[in-house]
Amino acid sequence: GNDEWRVGIDSVFWGVTESQHLVDVINQIDLVEGIDGEDKLGQPMIHYTTIQDWGVLHAFVLTGFREATFHAEQGRLRFPLVVDTSQTTYESSDEESHIDYALRFERNLGDTDFALSWFDGTNRDASFSVGFDQDGQTVLIPFYQQITQFGLDLQSIIGDWIWKLEMIHRNSEADSFTAATGGFEYTFYGIAGSAIDLGTLVEYSWEDRAVDAGVFDNDLFAGARFAFNDVQSTEVLAGFIVDIDKQSQSIRVEASR
Repeated sequence: GNDEWRVGIDSVFWGVTESQHLVDVINQIDLVEGIDGEDKLGQPMIHYTTIQDWGVLHAFVLTGFREATFHAEQGRLRFPLVVDTSQTTYESSDEESHIDYALRFERNLGDTDFALSWFDGTNRDASFSVGFDQDGQTVLIPFYQQITQFGLDLQSIIGDWIWKLEMIHRNSEADSFTAATGGFEYTFYGIAGSAIDLGTLVEYSWEDRAVDAGVFDNDLFAGARFAFNDVQSTEVLAGFIVDIDKQSQSIRVEASR
């Protein structure tokens, strides 16, 4: 076996799917840097890892909570109403000092990597109520619940196919629900004799919240990933999400190099 301790501020990513990251609950999302959920705020933590023949076990004690960051009135890609973080409320009387706990077990079985996770603490996703600021302007006021979340994520690589699944069950005072995102990525290598690889992605998302359903309650995501395999590791991901119930569509493009 092999044991490791980390103490300090760190960023941890869990999950395998592209369209949303259901199981990823450790770090707060930085909504000012980006709206795609990829940018994170550092999280103070004590992180213990043990690597054994039977798998890898992570244990987290998360000391302190960081509120989400939101754009001010002049910021772009913000909510229709300004979020007034000066009026933020918490379900826990400890507020941002609440200590959260998490466990994650990871194991490889041949072509498949899977992980089971558990989280208990302050929800990183705020819910909002409409209120007024000190100038009488209508604003959104964040509220952070206490939640318990169980998660499963797995990924199987079979030839040029990658099959992906994330599932969670989340309990809180307000509701209890199950959600899942699953799909595949198929890669065409060296298209048209070039160094470029093209990955095609299809994912379906579902959840059974009766009220206040999330963005991905019955949605289909289709996209393409271009990996240029150059010195700068240039990559472009483009796709669209269709809400099957509401027939609404959104387009998403990410690029990095």
